[in-house]
Amino acid sequence: MLYQVTHRTTYGYGTAVGVSHHLAHLRPRVLPWQEVCGYTLTIDPAPTVITERTDFYGNAASYFAIKSPHDRLTVSARSQVRVRASGLPERTPPWQQVRDRCASDMLTADSAVGEFRFDSPYVLRKPAFAEYAAASFPQDRPLLEAVSDFTARIYRDFKFDPRATTVATPLDEVFKKRRGVCQDFAHLAIAGLRSLGLPARYVSGYLETLPAPGKVRLVGVDASHAWFSVWCPGHGWIDTDPTNSLLPGDRHITVAWGRDFSDVSPLRGVVVGGGGSGPGVSVDVARLPEPVV
Repeated sequence: MLYQVTHRTTYGYGTAVGVSHHLAHLRPRVLPWQEVCGYTLTIDPAPTVITERTDFYGNAASYFAIKSPHDRLTVSARSQVRVRASGLPERTPPWQQVRDRCASDMLTADSAVGEFRFDSPYVLRKPAFAEYAAASFPQDRPLLEAVSDFTARIYRDFKFDPRATTVATPLDEVFKKRRGVCQDFAHLAIAGLRSLGLPARYVSGYLETLPAPGKVRLVGVDASHAWFSVWCPGHGWIDTDPTNSLLPGDRHITVAWGRDFSDVSPLRGVVVGGGGSGPGVSVDVARLPEPVV
């Protein structure tokens, strides 16, 4: 599938900001199953400094600074991306075998991902998360079967409610309320898996949403999306979407991954001065016709 993604963020500061520094993770990743056909980043007012780099996890990151007074900031990223389903292994090993291989003190491809077994700023391992996940992980159950069951349980047990949480809501509160958004559900799944000793990472991106039958597709009402990946020896990372209880295919567009949201926030920054409310965000994911060759 070929998509055009437009992600627009607008800050209204109320009073002038003297200096601002920002870090953006908005450029989609180039992957074996994902081709980035085009990308532009537009910033208004124009930054004094802008640099592009690749971060520790291989994500494209843009740093920019504005050193003149401004009371408004608009950041628009436009991407054209072709995505296909990445494919799944026919069989996966028992989940305890994966846990043990990733905890080995010998350096292998499996132990190298062991960093994703530990705590991170938004995800702390706890007995309560291990207990909740354990119902899907009986002895010798194949990894993918167990993870799919765990994902389905999160989908059934938790209600999607954008008013229930914010970025700062602790995971313990999400677990207690049984409500949240995609970021919360991804963090919860990662917490459960890591609490069992399995490596899991956070993935940010976009999901093509389809209008209800008979309804017109609205522009600009999509949003950033989040899911998680679990490591499978011999195959690599397997993406799983607990918000929709499915394994991502050609409708999920991957932007960045890391330990949790703190590593891949689409746009974050520090400003000197200013005031006003939070940012306004508009996202549009539109399927494009394939060009005729």
